[in-house]
Amino acid sequence: MLPLPNTYRELRSRTRLRGEINRDRQDGSGNAGLEGIAMDNTILIIAASDSCAGAGIEIDLKCAAAHGVHGTCAITGVTAQNTYEVTAIQSIEPTIVQAQIDAVFADMPPAAIKIGMLGDADVARAVATSLAEHPEVPVVLDPVLVATSGATLTEASVFELVRDTLIPRATMVTPNIPEATELTGIEVHDAESMGQAARFFLDSGAGAVLIKGGHDQADLLVDRLYVGDEVREFISPRLPGEYHGTGCCLSTAIACNLACGKSLVDAVRDGHDFIARALVQPLELGHGTQMFDPLRASNVWKRTTL
Repeated sequence: MLPLPNTYRELRSRTRLRGEINRDRQDGSGNAGLEGIAMDNTILIIAASDSCAGAGIEIDLKCAAAHGVHGTCAITGVTAQNTYEVTAIQSIEPTIVQAQIDAVFADMPPAAIKIGMLGDADVARAVATSLAEHPEVPVVLDPVLVATSGATLTEASVFELVRDTLIPRATMVTPNIPEATELTGIEVHDAESMGQAARFFLDSGAGAVLIKGGHDQADLLVDRLYVGDEVREFISPRLPGEYHGTGCCLSTAIACNLACGKSLVDAVRDGHDFIARALVQPLELGHGTQMFDPLRASNVWKRTTL
């Protein structure tokens, strides 16, 4: 029996070694698709629960499973919501949020972290304090402010904390257009203003910025990735209607791809394409925004539906 590792780096190196052996069994696509492999690559998802399971922790865990990645979690809050309204929100005690993060790092250190809804300032502060102890782990920050239904999910007091403590820590920030406007004070309405907002995030310390085009009114959906002075566009057909949980799922897909060793650009491109595949097979559930299942974009769904 191997002795217990003494340091995070030693523990992580063993986990990474198992993941490398694991990836050798894959077909080279980078997406295991649940094809009988052990999920040795792990991500930590810091987000809130959604009672209809169309967004938040619930869809994040499905997304991780669809990528062949083991998703661990630190739940920041509980929401009572369905496809058309949010009726209640309860934040989790900050010490419990921090304890969840510490418990995951102590035993199965993640290869990447995704941050979603934080809810209130105390929780945001606890998350920032915990992550400061693990600067080597890439972080994908999805600054969730408002639900698709229009309900406010995050207190205004959190905005400044996110700007000052979490954006500088983020490998990538993934705001949609309203979130980019709220966090930067720049009215984002076209490619030029997107670039200005992205520059704000980059100057604040973010490694990269992906501004999602889901709230745009153009015929094509365009997500724009800003890294330094470079801009890359990821384009897919715009589907009719609104979808619940796309932003949550995209940021988690990117974190999964980073955990599997993909480059930043490849992680975003494959995440964008993954969401596009998932959305063309929506669930026939609910009476509000449309829901989808990330597992339907995975290889296992293709096999079981033949």
